[in-house]
This record gives sequence, C-alpha cells and structure tokens, in this order.
Amino acid sequence: MEPLTWTGSLAFLNPLFDIALLLLAAMVVIWMLVSILTAGTRQIANADGSITLAGNPQAMASLGLKIIFCTVAVLALAYLVLGLVMGTSAGIVGAIARQMLPTWVALVVLYALSISFKRRLGLYGKLFDSPIGMIGFGLVMFWVFTGIFGAMDLIATHDPLSQVSGMKNKIPGTPLAGAGEGDYAWYLLGGDNLARDVFSRMVKGAGEVLKYAPLATLFAFMVGITLGLPAGYYGGKLDTALSFLANLILAFPVILLFYLLVTPEIVATGLPQFMAVVLFAFPMIFCGVLIHSRFRTQPSKNYLWLAVVLVPLFLTYMSLVNAKGTKIDFWPLDFFDIPGGVLVVFVSVVFVNSPTVFRIVRGLAMDIKTRDYVAAAQTRGERPWYIMLWEILPNVRGPLIVDFCLRIGYTTILLGTLGFFGLGLPPESPDWGSTINDGRKLLSIYLHPALPPAVALMSLVLGLNLLADGLREESLKD
Repeated sequence: MEPLTWTGSLAFLNPLFDIALLLLAAMVVIWMLVSILTAGTRQIANADGSITLAGNPQAMASLGLKIIFCTVAVLALAYLVLGLVMGTSAGIVGAIARQMLPTWVALVVLYALSISFKRRLGLYGKLFDSPIGMIGFGLVMFWVFTGIFGAMDLIATHDPLSQVSGMKNKIPGTPLAGAGEGDYAWYLLGGDNLARDVFSRMVKGAGEVLKYAPLATLFAFMVGITLGLPAGYYGGKLDTALSFLANLILAFPVILLFYLLVTPEIVATGLPQFMAVVLFAFPMIFCGVLIHSRFRTQPSKNYLWLAVVLVPLFLTYMSLVNAKGTKIDFWPLDFFDIPGGVLVVFVSVVFVNSPTVFRIVRGLAMDIKTRDYVAAAQTRGERPWYIMLWEILPNVRGPLIVDFCLRIGYTTILLGTLGFFGLGLPPESPDWGSTINDGRKLLSIYLHPALPPAVALMSLVLGLNLLADGLREESLKD
C-alpha cells in the first residue's frame, strides 16, 4: 500500500495556496507599517460618514488584507470540501477531513440554528453579530465536538494506547504494517516514539482537556464568587482577611506548588484530599445560599428546591472526596472513583485559579454595591445575600462570562504545562501536554509527534480568547 502525501490529488491547489499565504504575510507587514506611520491621523470620510479609499493608505491596506485573508479562507475551504468528497485520494488532508465528518456536520447544524434564532438567544445570539466572536466560537466548538465524537469512537482511527510493530516514529501517511480486516490502513499523522497513532491521540486528547479545564474553571468560579461577593459587599476585617489569603496564594510560585502537591510524601498525608473536601464544598454552599436567599419567604418552595438541588450535589461531593484505601474512606455510597493523579491536578488548578476570580468578583462587588438599585433593595429590607446574589451578581455577568472563557484558556495551558513537566494526568493519558512531552524528546529529529497536539492546544486557546473578545464586545453594547 502506497504512503499518503499531504494533498494527494489536490496538489494542483498547493501553488495557489502558497502564493496566497505569502501575500497574506506580506500584507500583514504592510498593514502594520501603514498603521504605525499613519497613527494619529484622521481617516478621510465621505459625506455619509463611510470611509473613502482615495488618498487613505490605512483604509486601502485594511481592504487589501481582508481580500487576501478571504482568498486564503476560500482556498482552505476548497481543501476541506474536496477532501470530504475525495477522502484518501486527497491525501492526508482529505483523509482527516473525511474522519472529521461528524464534527463538520455538528458545526454546520449548530451555526445554522444559532444564526436562525440569534435574536431570541440573548448574549449568545448577539455573539453571531461579531466576526471575531464567530471565529472564536467556531474554533472552540470544533474541539468540543471533536472531543465528544472522539469519546464515542467516531473519529479516531486507532486505539490511542495501542502500539503497532514497525510504526515507531513513522512519518505522517505511513501505511499500517500488516493491517487486518477493519483496521484503518494509515497512521494519518504518523507514529510516536512508542508506535502509537498521533492523530488518534490528538483526538482523544481533546476530550481529556475539555473534560477537566471547564469543570476546574467552574469550581474555581464557585469558590471565587462565594468568597468575593461578601468580601466586596461587607468590606472591613472580612475583606482584609480574605484578600490577605488570596494574595498569599497568588504570591506562591505555581510550579513549585504543583511539585509539592504531587510529591508522594505529600500525597500520602492526604493533603490533596483534605483540600478537595474544602474546595469541592463551595458549589453546594453557593447553590444552597442562592436558593435559600430567593425562596426564604416561601418555605415549601425553599425546602423543595433545596432538596432537589443539594441532595444530588451532596452525593456527588461525597463520591468525589471519598476514595478507598485513603485518608477519607468512610462513605458507603461511592458512585465513582477519581484517580489520585487526576484529583491532585484538579484540586491544584482550582486552588490556583480561585484567588484571581476572588479579586475580580470583589472589585466588581465593591463598585456595584454603590448603585441605586442596590440601595433600593436595601430599602425594601432585602437581606445581604439576596442583594449579593440576585442584585449584584446578575449585573456583573458580562465581565465574569468573558473572564470565564479566558480562564478556561489559561487552565488549558496550565494543564498542558503540567503534562509537559510530567506533573499532570496519569502517564498513559493522551492529553495534549503529555503527548507534547513525549514528542519533545526527539523533537530535533521528528516534528510530527509533538506538533499536532501543540497546534491543537494553540488553536483552542486562540478560540477561547477570540470568543472572550467577541463576548466582551457584545456585552458592552447592552
């Protein structure tokens, strides 16, 4: 069986794509130079306020950049569409495009529905009025759908942990030696130093990263909001004490903290579990206070909602912190076990991110508490937690949503960094950080094991940052 080239029958598009990329790079440089040289000058405008191109080099450079960027995008779309139709005849690009078919279908359906109903979807719908937000959302959802369908074994071509004899460090497109009935015939992105399929590990790694980064960020926000609101609202000694603790954690070197937490002697003391007991309790506290402050005057609804929400949360909480053979092993209804390495990473990420969220929420609460609608709620006799959770918190949702998206990106980078240093998820995990760490050992000889997960990590974080920019842009219009 012949090895696959990168573009196969689509090679006729390569010269056009190369020229378009060179023009795009040149146009970016020209646009930057023109922007610097014309900084501070007024753009020439028509009578109706629109910008004219005549005698306006900055507008001309911007228009040229947009045209060339659209050309590159059209050529990239041509690779994708033709690759979907032609499959392996279009080389590695076509084969990957065909394997990603469930992701493309899900993206098209999601965008079609979202754009059709965007006027009914609040801030999420307004996101589709922002080109930057749409691009960022597309990048993020591409990896979300890839992680979902990868977990369902609809995309990956091989088992990410299986090793095939003769495929060690093989280049992309290498045929699988002795492929049997039902086996995919190629390693699309080559093999790593343990003869595992890099493409399948990248796909499965998306699920691993997206499994932990958003959840860890959500837990950090629960901790930060629950402590930041009273600190900003009450001020005084409570604010001083909580701010001191937050600054103390922020002043500690992050990597050193992780090294300490994963040390076998520290793990044996049960410190990560005891930290989990404290940190994982905050979602319960937040939900309990939120419900009680809203339905305090309606006891029947109050007790009903508290039971419906807190009982499942309590059972989940006990399953998270309880583990057989550890310092905390007394709860009989243990529905699932979290591997020790995963728990340490999760607790560490929440612990490091919480102080930053605390400071953001505290600052917003100190500003919002002086507004007239807060004074009106105080005049009505509302209790402090009702004011914090139902008057202040909804009015700071814009900055918090933006920071949540950015913080998922930071957490993703942090997980990748930990995996790179060997402090992250278990060694057999196909998460991107561990895969990059495995590939960097022979980076001077073989680029292909480390490059795909690195590009995947970069594109996901870029998408999250663009999504946050789009959300910020639209939230400021409210």
